[in-house]
Amino acid sequence: MSGSVLFDAPGPKARRRILILNIIGALGFIALIVWVISVLADYGQLAPEKWTSFTQSSTWQNYLLPGLMNTFKSAAIAIFTSLAFGMIFGMGRLAHNKIINGISSVVVEFFRAVPVLLMMIFFWIFFGRMGIVPQGDAPFVAVVLALTLYNGSVVAELVRSGVHGLPKGQREAGIAIGLTRGQSLRFVEVPQALVAMMPALLGQFVVILKDSALGAIINYNELLFSSRLVGTGNANVFQALLVAAVIFILINFALTSLAQWVSTRVARRRARADATDEGPGEAPGPPQTMGTTATV
Repeated sequence: MSGSVLFDAPGPKARRRILILNIIGALGFIALIVWVISVLADYGQLAPEKWTSFTQSSTWQNYLLPGLMNTFKSAAIAIFTSLAFGMIFGMGRLAHNKIINGISSVVVEFFRAVPVLLMMIFFWIFFGRMGIVPQGDAPFVAVVLALTLYNGSVVAELVRSGVHGLPKGQREAGIAIGLTRGQSLRFVEVPQALVAMMPALLGQFVVILKDSALGAIINYNELLFSSRLVGTGNANVFQALLVAAVIFILINFALTSLAQWVSTRVARRRARADATDEGPGEAPGPPQTMGTTATV
């Protein structure tokens, strides 16, 4: 048998049972969908008048598209600031200086443990009462800051684990050519770790985009908040939330597909690099005859 598996390979009977269970599961899922649709139809949720507001351009121009742009704006800024936060504190966790390492570890572990929604509410109340930022900008600043602190801490852990996952020879090679420990970290190890952890980073970007919807709790005018306004004004909250969910699914599907594409590209590049490092090897020489000539 080629390759290694974590469980026994199923035989013919097991494969047949798995196929039957999969068919039963698929039929059960289809039955559930049909039941949900029939219930929605019975309660009039699929009536055409419930969806007409989404065929009007004013709904998209005044609510959904501005909300979507605010979602993109908060997510884009949070992605940039999370990367900066993660790089700084990730390298801090790799530092040999105990004070820097200790402070970075406390910061990263603290913000990883605090829920994002709790931070959003805290910063929203804090900025709103202290008057540090304009009252209207307090929700936006709270959303970006909370996303930055939480996801930046996750990125810092990705940086630390990515550098630790590198072969020790990379660090030794950097020191052998005269680099200090910090220079080896900045110029040799972290750039390689960034390439290796790129798929995980893109996956974290998807999380940032999804978590930006939590801003609706603190009245940040993003896609979910705008959809609720549309639903409340047209008495079709369910339909509005369904449309928002479809938009989020399409965006996240595109980002996930991009992450998988990048992961495949990185894996192929690393495979080619490994093959190049191993080299062609010694060419096999002609077979040597070890036998002796029989004498008569």
